[in-house]
Amino acid sequence: MTSDDTIYDVMVIGAGFAGMAAALFASAQGLKVVQAGATGGIDFSTGFIDLMGVHPMEEGRRWGNPWAAIEAVVRDCPHHPYGCLEREEIAEAIDTFTDFLAQYGLEYVGHAERNSCAMTPAGTVKRTYRVPKTAWKGTLALESKAPTLLVDFHGLKGFSGRQLVETRKHHWPNLKTVRLQFPSGSGELYPEHMAWALANPTVREKMVADLMPHCSDVEYVGFPAILGLNDPQHVVAHLEKLSGKHIFEIPTMPPSIAGPRLRAVFDRGLPSQGVRTLSQKLVTESKVIDDDLFQFTVGTGAAALEVKAKSAILATGRFFGKGLQADRQNISESVFGLSVVQPENRDQWHRREFFDHKGHPANMAGVEVDKQFRPIGSSGQPVHDHLFAAGAILAHQDWMRMKCGAGLAIATAFKAVKAIVG
Repeated sequence: MTSDDTIYDVMVIGAGFAGMAAALFASAQGLKVVQAGATGGIDFSTGFIDLMGVHPMEEGRRWGNPWAAIEAVVRDCPHHPYGCLEREEIAEAIDTFTDFLAQYGLEYVGHAERNSCAMTPAGTVKRTYRVPKTAWKGTLALESKAPTLLVDFHGLKGFSGRQLVETRKHHWPNLKTVRLQFPSGSGELYPEHMAWALANPTVREKMVADLMPHCSDVEYVGFPAILGLNDPQHVVAHLEKLSGKHIFEIPTMPPSIAGPRLRAVFDRGLPSQGVRTLSQKLVTESKVIDDDLFQFTVGTGAAALEVKAKSAILATGRFFGKGLQADRQNISESVFGLSVVQPENRDQWHRREFFDHKGHPANMAGVEVDKQFRPIGSSGQPVHDHLFAAGAILAHQDWMRMKCGAGLAIATAFKAVKAIVG
């Protein structure tokens, strides 16, 4: 094991939306930041930034105004993490996060006071607060029901233009599809390989030449999210110039290229802001030493590293991110052994029906925090004055069913950093 002699201001534990946002916000405040974490939910993201879309869950009520939805959630579920946040804090967090992405060529678009409707790879429509600029014209086409062609490719799994048209045909009669042969490669295709191929202008020109006989009567053309990895906006602009059509992307089934695009921005941007990133390494041990200083072991075996920090932000997510672990009896927190709010016994974790409208109680499990996002123990007091939590690991919310995942992660990370600075 080796030791890093630097004493950091903040250790961010987690590499999903909350972890990346916390590292970004902390470094922007001039704090010395180190971040550790393996692949998080960001890598499987659709690229959309949800703020709040559904409440109550059991009714499946969809909201056009996310701010009104948040007010309703906080009123009906006062322990929801949004109850510890002011609207101005949430808005500033989202703006700061998306401004950072735009600096690296990944712009986001949306309305200030309402959600936008975006099409999913299943052909359903979801309400979301911010979408990548490369997907924005798809929301405009969906809203106006404009004549639109959806393109898919032989050999690409996880995206079917025929399924999308079949799902939406009663609501969008001017929607049609075509399946093309991808100009670079054959057999089974993968979004990331296609995105790399489309970095070549010649490949784009060949694809548009194959496309043009099918789109004379449409205004918009939608592609699966394969239009470039590092500079998708440039690829879209070139395709629009070649075709004379409005071009947009629709996410594929996970893993979509939208996640690696976000990951690539943070991999480039965070180190340039002074963040030390320990990528694909988990925190395997934590303890408090020397008058409240945290000491962490990151990684395992001979490659393990000891890191010290004055404060820590726990942003490990739930089960997928390994922030929570479940055995036959209990749900436990994996880094600090924190108390986890959960049903009283194992039989209450899940309802009988998998698609029960009320969701499953286990999906509301997590770490309970105070107004400063410090985890609290069984006594009701903060476990440690300089330990904070953010994102999906927080209790009293079902981010997936409420459609608030990325927004909740970003906003709670912002408030945790604000509490450290304050």
